[in-house]
Amino acid sequence: MDRRLFMSLVAWLAAVPASARAAPEPPVPRRLNLVNAHTGETFSGPYRNDEGPITDAMSDLSIFLRDFHCGASIPIDVNVVDFLANVMDAVGAEKATVLSAYRTPETNEMLARTTFGVAEHSQHMYGRAVDIYLPAHLEEAMQAARAMNAGGVGWYPRSGFIHIDTGPVRNWTLDGQGFGHLLLGGSSPWFSEPIAISPGGDLVTRRTGHPATAADRLVLHRLIENAIGLSPRR
Repeated sequence: MDRRLFMSLVAWLAAVPASARAAPEPPVPRRLNLVNAHTGETFSGPYRNDEGPITDAMSDLSIFLRDFHCGASIPIDVNVVDFLANVMDAVGAEKATVLSAYRTPETNEMLARTTFGVAEHSQHMYGRAVDIYLPAHLEEAMQAARAMNAGGVGWYPRSGFIHIDTGPVRNWTLDGQGFGHLLLGGSSPWFSEPIAISPGGDLVTRRTGHPATAADRLVLHRLIENAIGLSPRR
């Protein structure tokens, strides 16, 4: 190359601002779209950007994922939030229904007295675990979660949910039944009329699609308390 041409190119490159020479795509914020099966509340929006977790969003998630029995909350581990977002992304899930997240020691002790019991030091007590339902691709989500080796993954195929946490890497499957039929639109003698979780994640009557009554929500809470107490390893 001609020396004068080369020097001209070097001079031009030095004069062009770096932002004009390299324009990387702006970072995409990590987002979640969640509904709480107990309260009907939702969380929808970004929780992490290029600078890290968004403080206000994490505070909102702490409240959203609170222990619904008493309203207590603690900071939620951002790693389990990332884990959940990654699992949803892996199967293209736009929304997830949260069945259980933070539990106080008192709630955990109460659940430990159920038929199946729960772990004495459950990851739920430290804000490091969530139990979720997806209206589609739930088994694929479980498989994706296990492939990530990011923590514990519990699979409840006949109860219709998965558990994920950021504790030690471990997997388990329990084939308890009853709760999954409810989530997938089945009826139950305990409800005033058959209920289901809609594709949007809302608890509704199966016949009309109207929101479930407060009494039916209370029954659901009791069923969930027993369903989420199935694993001695959580």
